[in-house]
Amino acid sequence: MIIAVASGKGGTGKTTVAVNLALALDSVSFLDCDVEEPNAHLFLKPDIQKEIPVTVSVPVFDGQKCVGCGKCAEVCAYHAIAVIPNPKKKSQPLLFPHLCHACGACTLLCPVGAIHEEERCIGIIEKGFFGNSEFIQGKMNVGEVLSPVIIRRVKGLIDPAIVTIIDAPPGTSCPVVAAIRGVDFCVLVTEPTPFGLHDLTLAVDVVRQMKIPFGVVINRAGLGNDAAEDYCHKEGITILAKIPFDREIAVHYSTGETLVDKSPAMMELFNCLYKNICQVKNEADRCS
Repeated sequence: MIIAVASGKGGTGKTTVAVNLALALDSVSFLDCDVEEPNAHLFLKPDIQKEIPVTVSVPVFDGQKCVGCGKCAEVCAYHAIAVIPNPKKKSQPLLFPHLCHACGACTLLCPVGAIHEEERCIGIIEKGFFGNSEFIQGKMNVGEVLSPVIIRRVKGLIDPAIVTIIDAPPGTSCPVVAAIRGVDFCVLVTEPTPFGLHDLTLAVDVVRQMKIPFGVVINRAGLGNDAAEDYCHKEGITILAKIPFDREIAVHYSTGETLVDKSPAMMELFNCLYKNICQVKNEADRCS
């Protein structure tokens, strides 16, 4: 089973839930798909054994062949190419590489064959192990924007025979959609605050539109009010677990320690979380 752990906003404890869920199980594959700022390694402390570069193909223009027709700019859906008319000399295409999505349309449709492609590195994938479990994370280079590309490459390494935990990016934008697409179950982590509830509703809309079975974990339970819990009851959403608002938990987190290693009660909580995930997933399968 592939389980994604996501949240409508940052700071809800998404990585905490993903990391401790992985440690509560005997042997899993952990994928950190928060490629803009992966931090699960701070807690899992994996032994990284392999690095894989992630590249995209970007167009390169041959100024001798190019006739300045502007067809490349016309077919670019992402406006990564501009051809500025110049009455004094032949116009030349101008590429904005960070807007390029490597679709290849300009290369394919150039009428004079003046475009070829070269690879540009946008990040890396690191592979290793923690205990009996596999660890894979994507890391996007500073200044790059194509995080969904790296996320899809990371997910391409999933072994369907192993329980997989995906730490998704925060929010509800394209990187999140790329991370949770095709998973078997999605855990949405929220907190009992007005911001937490607002962004939870956005995340719920996303997973419902994508028809992914899901449930909610309320982190820092007891901190705010019961609005998030009331919302889940009203919408028929299963609350998979509630993690209490506890100073001791915050102390462990701040020093890079994991909850399940420090507290038998937390180990039991995350074991129950996994059982609840399986139960809700089985119920969803029977209803589909």
